[in-house]
Amino acid sequence: MQTSSVPTPTRIPRNALIFILVTAFLNLAGIGLIGPVSAFLVQRYVPTAEDVAVMSGLLFTSYSFFQFLAVPALGVLSDRYGRRPVLLFCLLGSAVGYLLFGIGGALWMLFAGRIIDGITGGNIAAIFAYIADLTEPHERSRYYGLIGAVSGFGFVVGPAVGAALSQAGGPTAPVFFAAFVTLLNMVWGYFAMPESLTPEKRIDQIAMSRLNPFTQLVDVFKLPQLRWLVVASFIFTLPFALLSANLTVLGKDHLNATAADIGLVFTVFGLVGILVQGGFIRPLMKQFGEFRLAVAGAIISGIGLYIISTVPTVRQTWDIFLGSAVFALGNGLLTPTLTGLISQAVGPRDQGRAQGGSQSIQALARVIGPVLGSAAYVQISPGSPYLIGGLMSVLVVICLTLALPGIRQAAASRLST
Repeated sequence: MQTSSVPTPTRIPRNALIFILVTAFLNLAGIGLIGPVSAFLVQRYVPTAEDVAVMSGLLFTSYSFFQFLAVPALGVLSDRYGRRPVLLFCLLGSAVGYLLFGIGGALWMLFAGRIIDGITGGNIAAIFAYIADLTEPHERSRYYGLIGAVSGFGFVVGPAVGAALSQAGGPTAPVFFAAFVTLLNMVWGYFAMPESLTPEKRIDQIAMSRLNPFTQLVDVFKLPQLRWLVVASFIFTLPFALLSANLTVLGKDHLNATAADIGLVFTVFGLVGILVQGGFIRPLMKQFGEFRLAVAGAIISGIGLYIISTVPTVRQTWDIFLGSAVFALGNGLLTPTLTGLISQAVGPRDQGRAQGGSQSIQALARVIGPVLGSAAYVQISPGSPYLIGGLMSVLVVICLTLALPGIRQAAASRLST
């Protein structure tokens, strides 16, 4: 009798787990590497500072939009053909995307690179599915939390490495480095990662409805107790996406910042986020509860965005660092507590549906945010995107308040059953 090479459930092979964690790390590290240098690459192909702002925002949007479209498709393809080939294909695609972005030569090449990377950068669905194949339900939260922590660390390390490489080898150096490391990880994954989905568990055919990213959004809005929380998630993600896409342009135009300077700003942002979510959030949650912390996070984020909006007037480096750190503090409080509130609003059978819908609407916000920010930067004023983001934080507080009765009702319903 032939023995299966598929690992025993509830035990993830050590090398495969390391490969999964490295892949999750590279997902956000790559964004961090490219973020600080994108505007400096765009300026080679456009004539004015306004064009740099617009095109930098559109580059970020193109990546997010194609990632939004690809996430459900890659998840379904992994259900049909297995996790391993989908993950390896995604890494190859990301490496090709980085290479095209670094080679450049024309603006359309930059867009081609980010679009290809966006399509294959939606590998998180296959990563989560791989973990689910090999673990019991009660074990998965621990692994998902580990993936989240490693991804967050990637967002910290990426800008720091990108800043050092751009200072040593110019703005394309971080991009080529990302391509090399991603390709190296793919080769290692080919040998280190066994398949987790046995042939008998794979789907026989792919339903077209499952490829539609808007299906999850429609499903989640059918749950009335989730609507305001999902709207809050969408509104809050808009200024985060706006900042990620526009901060390099703001620093370059008004502080004469280099790619290394902006990389340092993003590093501070990531470090504050890790300190809050890794060390402070649990005791604070016990003391104040998730709702109060979520409201506080939204208010603090708004203050941080207001501070950043003064950069064109103040023109001091400390201003952009302080504003980014304050915003990161608010983001670190709001992100996990909002996820927790969404979880509280539904029962055990709707957890995947709720969190999937939340992730989908955040992805949609990352598509819209950079476009909105670039338009405001050019058409209104350089500080206006951040003032608008501050107003959005007020809307988040309103949405959370409107959601509170539904959260309490869902909690009371669970206690009565």
